[in-house]
Amino acid sequence: MELRHLRYFVAVAEELHFTRAAERLHIGQPPLSQQIQALEAELGAQLFERSKRWVRLTEAGRLFLVDARRILALADEAAVTARRAQRGEAGELRIGFTFSTPFTPLFASVINGYRQRFPLVRLTLHEMATLPQIEAIGQRTLDLGFVRPPEAAIPDGVTLSVLRQDPLLLVLPSGHALAGQAEIAIKDLAGQAFVMYPKDAGTGIYPQIFRLCRAAGFVPRIAQEAGEASTIIGLVAAGCGISVLPASFDRIRMDGVCYRPIADPAATTSLLLARRRGPSTPLIDAFVALAGEAAGAA
Repeated sequence: MELRHLRYFVAVAEELHFTRAAERLHIGQPPLSQQIQALEAELGAQLFERSKRWVRLTEAGRLFLVDARRILALADEAAVTARRAQRGEAGELRIGFTFSTPFTPLFASVINGYRQRFPLVRLTLHEMATLPQIEAIGQRTLDLGFVRPPEAAIPDGVTLSVLRQDPLLLVLPSGHALAGQAEIAIKDLAGQAFVMYPKDAGTGIYPQIFRLCRAAGFVPRIAQEAGEASTIIGLVAAGCGISVLPASFDRIRMDGVCYRPIADPAATTSLLLARRRGPSTPLIDAFVALAGEAAGAA
């Protein structure tokens, strides 16, 4: 049974006249009669009662008509969905983002803009550190990722593009001796206790802090680790130490904490968009283009 057989049957069922149905289908009447007979033989059921003057649906024909129309409607819907997917207007897009990304206006602009422009695309968002995102993109369990610069080799199958630059900020207890300074150099942090992400969290900020401190002549002393930025800031407020985070986190306002600029020019980080190399899909291309537009307008 093919879809055309169902269309032939529906035409005859609606016209209840083989000649008119044949004209509607733009085929000859004898071939149409033969196709209906073949369909009845395949089904093992008589769909029409026929005489020289009239054609009527049998009970089997009436029931079959309901399902035939449903199948044809689904087939048409599937074709529309496929065409929309080909244009990047439907389907699913799996997107990763780092812990700091939602605090950047760019992220909200891109996600909201994409949802409005492509309402039939299902966006599945996953909060993940940078390195797990890059691994997931390489393994095709993520399509795209908002990441920070990784202090590790990038797999050949993944490419990164810069969306924006963010300064790093020093997170201090409000009563800290350095809190009164307008900006602070990394070298002034020697001997301070640091609150940081765990080393194995896969964040780009962890090795960057070590690199900045080593360039300033010391190794940071880690007093406490936490997996969430809000927890890190809370531990700073509790006097457990200081921390360094992307400037986007200054939107987290908490009693007992202040943020200060870092004087060192290298104390910056980038927000990057990670994707697979090679052939892409219209869904991915449309999102990348929108992210580029938003980054250019920021």
